[in-house]
Amino acid sequence: MNCPIASHVSERRALLGSMGRGRFVPSNARRSSEGPSPPAPFVFAHRSSATFYLLFLLLLGVAPLANARINVTSLPGRDSVQLTIYNSADLTLVKETRLLTFRKGLNKLEFSWANTLIDPTSVEFRALTRPDEIEILDVSFPPRVTNTLEWRIQSGFAGEVTVEIRYFTSGISWSADYVAEVNQPEKLMQLAGNVRVNNNSGEDYENAAVRLVVGTIRLVENIGDLARRGQVLNKELASRLRSDGSLGTVYNVLNSDFGAFNGRMAGGAGGGAVGKEQKLREVVKEALSEYFLYSVEGRDTIPTGWSKRLPSFNTPAVPLVSLYKFETEQWGASVMRFYAFTNNTASKLGKEPLPDGAVRAYRTVTDDRLFAYVGATAVKYIPINERVEMDLGPDPGVLVKPTLMNWEKTNLAFDASGNVSGWTTKATWEIELQNSRDIDIMLDVRRNFSGDWSLETQTPFEKMDANKVKFLLPLQPREKQKLTYILTTRHGTSATR
Repeated sequence: MNCPIASHVSERRALLGSMGRGRFVPSNARRSSEGPSPPAPFVFAHRSSATFYLLFLLLLGVAPLANARINVTSLPGRDSVQLTIYNSADLTLVKETRLLTFRKGLNKLEFSWANTLIDPTSVEFRALTRPDEIEILDVSFPPRVTNTLEWRIQSGFAGEVTVEIRYFTSGISWSADYVAEVNQPEKLMQLAGNVRVNNNSGEDYENAAVRLVVGTIRLVENIGDLARRGQVLNKELASRLRSDGSLGTVYNVLNSDFGAFNGRMAGGAGGGAVGKEQKLREVVKEALSEYFLYSVEGRDTIPTGWSKRLPSFNTPAVPLVSLYKFETEQWGASVMRFYAFTNNTASKLGKEPLPDGAVRAYRTVTDDRLFAYVGATAVKYIPINERVEMDLGPDPGVLVKPTLMNWEKTNLAFDASGNVSGWTTKATWEIELQNSRDIDIMLDVRRNFSGDWSLETQTPFEKMDANKVKFLLPLQPREKQKLTYILTTRHGTSATR
């Protein structure tokens, strides 16, 4: 005599084993010549391009398993996906919706995260339509089946329900990069920003709305570590169950308006349809507590292992300063070249902070927009109204040459034993400045001193701290200048500080 429980276990193993092969044949089709088929309690949804599965089980009443008759059908795919990427913590909030058909009574939903970086402790389920008639009874973790959880759901009606499944994953990141096109006099630039989304999560996300978050959050545990632990002990997960059927998350998001954040995320895709010609899409920015949220217009399909580069902004005629710096203690004899601008409204920027990223700079060399590559650098996070200087490396076209012209020791003081106890030194310096370029530049010369010092010069300077001064000098094309100063330093008992 056939044992119905043994048949059920065998059928379940055949079902789970078929996932890896990318196909599933209903048991009643395989055994039509063998008489009545054993129960087939799982509804299976399989996507051959990914390793993320949902299985929907419809249980009729509370009859014994041997008497249940369940049709094996496919679960519909995702209706929508939203990815919100917290770049600073390797953390992405995934919200997906699906349209499911429930039968009145007991239903079962199975969630699997094999070969992905999903954090199993963060998975949550809720009904978006008719939530008062959908009750999550419990969540269980089947033995001998890894990376899987099951919800038992009681439905007060038979029909379609839009549900949301939400979880955190790692392996999805984003980065910013910029292209600066500088005009020939180096007074203005066109600044274009882009964002690149990288998906190494193990899961494909089709037709997804993408949101990017600038800001830092604190995690109790690392998501990637949680995802890579493999089978999580049932007792550990069960201890995190909540009455609403979701799993307690291990994240501690400090000082954030998370409710407002979720409300914004529920607002839709932002326009655009896959497969149709579109205008240049926009990245909409808005402040959110201490974070800043970038919402990419439209939707994108981002398969695992792929990257996508999306335009963020393009601002022409941004005021620019061609700045050169010289400081022996930091760069030796080299003169360093910088492009400086300010992230404010006067510069046609200042609407949002600019994320850190790489900047590639080009300069126009002809009127028909023929460009020469100037260099590349990395910039840090640029708040609103902050000035930024792009370091483009040394430039031999500008020369700064300091020369010690004279040095003397005066004002000797002696102690009671006849030993020198104090004295004063005077050093006369001449600094040759030369601009060999064909444009106006601004030259920043910094000099460092120590001890009790004072400076005599005809050139205005700024005292930056107790031991550093800055000379800021404009130079015209092919111009040479000389900067002269006398440094007086008091030593020993002659020092006043």
